[in-house]
Parts: sequence; structure tokens; C-alpha cells
Amino acid sequence: MKFLWLATVMALLCACSPERTVTVILPDGFKVTARIADTPEKQEKGLMFVTKLPENEGMLFVFDKEEEQIFWMKNTLIDLDMVFIGADRQVTTVAEQMQHTYTYTPDDEIPYAAGYGQYVLELAAKTAARHGVKPEAQLQFIWTDTK
Repeated sequence: MKFLWLATVMALLCACSPERTVTVILPDGFKVTARIADTPEKQEKGLMFVTKLPENEGMLFVFDKEEEQIFWMKNTLIDLDMVFIGADRQVTTVAEQMQHTYTYTPDDEIPYAAGYGQYVLELAAKTAARHGVKPEAQLQFIWTDTK
């Protein structure tokens, strides 16, 4: 009985643990707290169905290696800036103000962005331009925990 109780408590603690985040420092020093998408499940969901994203929040997609990355805006209800970043934390491409979609948007009308990198940072639309995020800009990551 004690084992069952302990197992239940541990499962609940794991389920309630906060999402992992990283602080991304943009070229002008502005700090963004980004949720980390480092599994196929998290990467597939991304910011789907999110209805608000403050300027100081985002999502950082972390891939195993640098390569061409392609993102599409399926079920993404807010406009986004997508920043493609190399392993050296240098911006390679910025797709600004990617248009949102709806659950009923036909697949052939969903916008997509492509770029090269090991990381992709999604920000609220217009954040990149406001804070000097452009190709060749250097970003800093402050990892808040280790996995």
C-alpha cells in the first residue's frame, strides 16, 4: 500500500513539474523567457492553439544538429516571428510576421518558413525587428536547468 501511495505521489509531482525554459538575450539586451521544445512531441505541438504571447516570452526549438528546418503555421492562432539560429547562436534567417491560421485553414493555404540552424526561436510578431534580431546577429542563451 505504501508503495502504491509513493508511486502516485511521484507521478503527480512529475506531471505538475513546470515546463523547462531558457532565457534568450536578444542583440539589444532584451530578455525573452522561452519554453523549450526539445522532443518530437513538443516540437510538433509548438505554439499551436496559443491565443496570446507576450513580447518577453517565446518558444525555443532545440534540434540535434544544424540543418535545414521547415516550420508551418498549422493551427497557430497568433502571428509570429521565426528566428533560425546556428549552433554558434548566430541568427541565420528571420521570417517576420508569419501569418496566423485557423483550425479550418486549408493545408495548401498555410504559410511556412524555412531556414538553417540548430535552434528556432518563435517570438510574438514584430519582436525581432524591435530588438535588432536579424541575420548575423548574436544571441545568448542562459539555460535555467539541465536535462
